[in-house]
Amino acid sequence: MQPEEIEAIAHTFITLGVKKIRLTGGEPLVRKEFKDILLRLNKFPVALTLTTNGLFADQYIREFHEAGVNSLNVSIDTLKPDKFKAITRRDSLQKVWQNILLLVDEGFHVKLNIVAMKGVNDDEVLDFVAVTKDLPLHVRFIEFMPFSGNQWEKDRVVSAKTMLDTVAKKYSFIKLDDKKHATAKKYQVPGYAGTFAFITTMSEPFCGDCNRMRLTADGKMKNCLFSKQEISILDALRKGDDIVPVIKKCLGMKQAVMGGQFDKTFETVDSAKLQNRSMIHIGG
Repeated sequence: MQPEEIEAIAHTFITLGVKKIRLTGGEPLVRKEFKDILLRLNKFPVALTLTTNGLFADQYIREFHEAGVNSLNVSIDTLKPDKFKAITRRDSLQKVWQNILLLVDEGFHVKLNIVAMKGVNDDEVLDFVAVTKDLPLHVRFIEFMPFSGNQWEKDRVVSAKTMLDTVAKKYSFIKLDDKKHATAKKYQVPGYAGTFAFITTMSEPFCGDCNRMRLTADGKMKNCLFSKQEISILDALRKGDDIVPVIKKCLGMKQAVMGGQFDKTFETVDSAKLQNRSMIHIGG
C-alpha cells in the first residue's frame, strides 16, 4: 500500500467507528515513507500507536510527538545480550534498551512485548518483572502462538498460569482492572512503578471480546490473527469500488474461535495443518 492508500483506507475504517490505529511490522520504522504515513494518520481523530523493535526509535522522537503518539510497544524477548543476538541476529540489545529508556524519559507509555518460549526465555520472567520496580514500563508476556515458519510446538508454550506461579514464588502482586476489549490481563507488584501482564491467546482465548482487525502491508484484511481467509481491500480501492461492503463482508466471515483453525485446547493443535502467513507478513 502507498501512503495515500493507507490514508484513504484508514479514513473509511474511522467512518465505520474505528478509534485506534496501530502501525506494526515487520518493523515500521524502516519504511522510507514512515514519517509521511504517520503524519497522514495524525489528522484523524484516533489514538495512534505503533509496535517496534526499538532499534531506530531515537531517530523518530520528534515525529512521534508531532503525530500525537503517546504509547509504543517494543518487542524484546530477552534481557541477555548473547541470547538477544541469537534471536535477532543483531548485537544491539544495549542500543534497544537505551532507546526504551529514552522513550520513557520523553514521556511515552512504553509496553514491552515478550513472546514466552519454553527453553528460550522462560527463565527470564522474574527478570522482566524486576525492571518494573523503578521504571514505568508495562511488561507483557505473550503466549507462543503458531504461525507459518515459526517452528511452533505445543510443548514450547509457556502458559500465563505457569508464569504467574513463577512470579508468585518471589513477589506479592495485585490484579489490576482490565479495560473492555483488553487482550492483556494486568498485574502489579505493590509500590512498583510499572506493571506486568499476560496475553493468554493459547491457554485462555478471549475471542468473544476481541474487536481487533488487521490490514496487511499488501492491503488484505484479516478479521482474526489466525484466520486463513483474507479479503483484498486494496484491490477494491484501486478499482475505484466502495470498500465498505468489502470490510463488512470480511467482518461477517469472522469465526467464533481462533479464526476457525483450532479450538480452545492448544495442546491438540497440529501446526502443520494451519493455513496462515508468518507473523512478519501478517504484521505483528
